[in-house]
Order: sequence, then structure tokens, then C-alpha cells
Amino acid sequence: MKLSAKKSFLNNSISPIDKAYEICRQETQKWAKTFYLGTLLLPLEKRKAIWAIYVWCRRTDEIMDSLEASTKSKDELSDNLNEWEENTKNIFKGNIKSELDAVLVDTIEKYPQSIQPYLDMIEGQRMDLYKFRYKNFSELKLYCYRVAGTVGLMTQNVMGIDKAYTSAPWSNKPDPSEAAIALGIANQLTNILRDVGEDRQRGRIYLPQEDIEKFNYSEKELLNGEINNQWRILMNFQLTRARDWFQKSEDGIKWLSADARWPVWTSLRLYRGILDSIERLDYDVFNNRAFVKNSVKAFELPISFLISRIR
Repeated sequence: MKLSAKKSFLNNSISPIDKAYEICRQETQKWAKTFYLGTLLLPLEKRKAIWAIYVWCRRTDEIMDSLEASTKSKDELSDNLNEWEENTKNIFKGNIKSELDAVLVDTIEKYPQSIQPYLDMIEGQRMDLYKFRYKNFSELKLYCYRVAGTVGLMTQNVMGIDKAYTSAPWSNKPDPSEAAIALGIANQLTNILRDVGEDRQRGRIYLPQEDIEKFNYSEKELLNGEINNQWRILMNFQLTRARDWFQKSEDGIKWLSADARWPVWTSLRLYRGILDSIERLDYDVFNNRAFVKNSVKAFELPISFLISRIR
């Protein structure tokens, strides 16, 4: 068989659902490199499910944050969110309009879950329609839950719970859902701190106004990208808060199924590493984008593996 004919045969032998999962894999690899690395440590079926959930989340996010979205009115964006919510409800009823709908239906069938976190995430996108400032952390926490803490709930059944959880003394058990939400909130707080410079250009400030005032910084200085001692102290406070949320999530990881602990630890440690990168940039997130170097990622893989083996 000629090489070209062989390729054609292989392409034809791949089912439509597998092709759709491959699209999800490519999208995850392209847009979430650190997250994608962690998914590769999962068994194949679990990683496919995570890719499908990620792509649904990205499609939701793009309704508000894509280049196309920037040209639309609030009414148009609101209509798009309403249509997306209706489409999501149909997906959970098993109604499919596209190949990407199909992989989510397949994932939900394999790993049953509630629709509520999906609806909550859409509600988080609605917050971005009208809310451009956050008075205090309580308001920001709600936003972080909706746009990211929900991801922990969406993926919880995919990751699975270790059998030891059911036999452990109840007083020693953290709520897996709370730990999953905490990790999502920690990740979103990290995103916010990394993206301060980009968000200000869109007129959005996610840092709580209460904190900005507390550390004698100002919105005007933030919009101008001014870096001074007040800014450094403010950012140090924000980084500490984000690290606290990562810490809250750690207690739940030990109760995950054995094949999920390594990838989750890897993702947590790599994403938390963005906070270290912000510090190394001397908190200049106006002119730089914080990221984790490949050399650090390679170092963290075996470390995370060892940690995952300690209950």
C-alpha cells in the first residue's frame, strides 16, 4: 500500500467521535500549554474527557473574550450567551448540533455530572458584560467560582475518588468538591494577577478596589501601569491570597483516584509557578507575561510524581 493511500485509509478508519476528540486535544494543546501537559499524565479516556470539557469552557469564554466579541454590542453578546446556555441544556438532554457537542455528550455519559456548574460558568461570563470593577474579595470570589471553580466540579467525576476515601474516618475527610473549587479559584486568581496589564486595556480591573485603596495605590496608577512600592506590596498581598487557595486545594488531592493524583499535582505546581514568575519580574505584569519555563516544567514532573505517591 502506498504511503498516501495508507494515510487515506487511516483517516477513514478514525471514527467521527475520535476526530472530534482530536480537535479537542489540539485546542487544549494550543491554548492551555501548562494545563495540557498535566492532562497527558492521565489515562487516555480521562484525558479525552478533560479535553472535551476544556473546549466547552473555551467556547464559553470566547463568547466574551474573542476578537469577534470585541466588535459586538452588549445586547448581541447577551443574546449569544443565552443561545449558548440553551445549546448547553440541549447537550445535557443528548441533543447534538456539532461534533464538539458530541464529545461533551460522550463525556457526560461516561462520567455523569450535573449541568449546574456549566450554567454557573455561563453566568460568570454574564458578569463580564456589566461588571468591570470588584468592590471586595467576596465579589471577586464569586466571579472566580463561576468562571473557574466550576471547572473543578465539571472534572471531579472524571478524576475519580480513591476507594480509601470511603473507609477513612469521616472527621479526617475534606469535601472533594470544596477542594476542587479551591483549585479553580486559585487558578483564576493566578490568571488575574498575570493578566492585569491586558485586562486594563479592556477597561477591566479585577483586583478588589478595597485592596487597592488599602495599600495606598490608585486605579489611575494601575491604568497607567505604574510600578512603585505600593504596587509591589499590593501584588505581594494578592499572590499570598492565591497561594492560600492553592494550599486549600491540596488536602483534597490525596483522596483522588491514584491515576489522577500525579497530573493534578503537576498542574497545581506548574500553575502556582506562575506566581513565582510574577515575583521574578518584580511584579511588572504591565510589560511582561509571566510563564513557567520548560526547564522548570521538566523538573516539576518527577517532584509532582513523588508527592502524588505520599498520602
